[in-house]
Amino acid sequence: MQIDFLGIQAFLAIIETGSFHLAAAQLNLSQTAVSHRLRKLEETLGVRLIARTTREVSLTDAGRALLPRARSAVQELGVSCEAVRKHGQHAHNWLVLACLPTLATGAMVNVLRACQARWPDTPVRVFDSAVHEIIELVESRIAAFGISVMRANMAGADFVTERIGEEPFVLLCPEDHRLAQQAVVRWDELRDEVLIRISMTSGNSVTIDESLGALREQLRWRLEAQHTAMAVDMVRGGLGLTVVPLLASDCGPGVRAVRLAQPQVTRTLAVVMRRDAVLSDQEMFVRDSIVASIRERIQTL
Repeated sequence: MQIDFLGIQAFLAIIETGSFHLAAAQLNLSQTAVSHRLRKLEETLGVRLIARTTREVSLTDAGRALLPRARSAVQELGVSCEAVRKHGQHAHNWLVLACLPTLATGAMVNVLRACQARWPDTPVRVFDSAVHEIIELVESRIAAFGISVMRANMAGADFVTERIGEEPFVLLCPEDHRLAQQAVVRWDELRDEVLIRISMTSGNSVTIDESLGALREQLRWRLEAQHTAMAVDMVRGGLGLTVVPLLASDCGPGVRAVRLAQPQVTRTLAVVMRRDAVLSDQEMFVRDSIVASIRERIQTL
């Protein structure tokens, strides 16, 4: 579905100001234009978002569901635009790369420390971003390369990819949980467990569902978090179990990672670059070191 950004902008302005009149002033539009944008958004979604009376505006149930996600999306877009602006001002001075958030902490720190020791005067910028954002950063030449999950749309005239390896998904459970004592857990052993999903819209959730087939209907995904850190805190607090990629499983005390099997669910990690990219010595060092680090770590389980 095409995103109606102007409609989202009008929706947020109405709620933040409390009226169509003030929203129009904030957006430098007529009140009629603001009403039109909201109506078009509601027609696209097929639901009413705002209930309007002569005295006030209020959110419908659908509006309340949309509000936090719309705010987050607009805020994230603003942060991205600011990052691009800052990058453009000093692009030639920076070593810039993009990678998945689950790789940014574990696989990156030692590599960046080594890079800093070799080239202490070279500033480094890391975009820990989602898969589609990594592609955009590489395509726009902001990032020299990206470390991402292999996708079909990465192959083509503009991009080259280098397969790093298969990263397995693992089960995270409290250290005192009965399954934490096993070397391997089968997926069908999770039928009676409360499971924590990490964002229905994430690529990882789609990978898990596609790999499980009919078995996914037998599992109890009762809780959902938007980010891995929140899901891990839920596990540590005894609320349930979650499934994460191996490289995101170093979660500190109170939580244990266990292998999953039957089926084994994996994702393919890859380096993605523009076909015409020419990397500097520093960029090649960081890329090759990250690849070596990831390959070593995914072979440990």
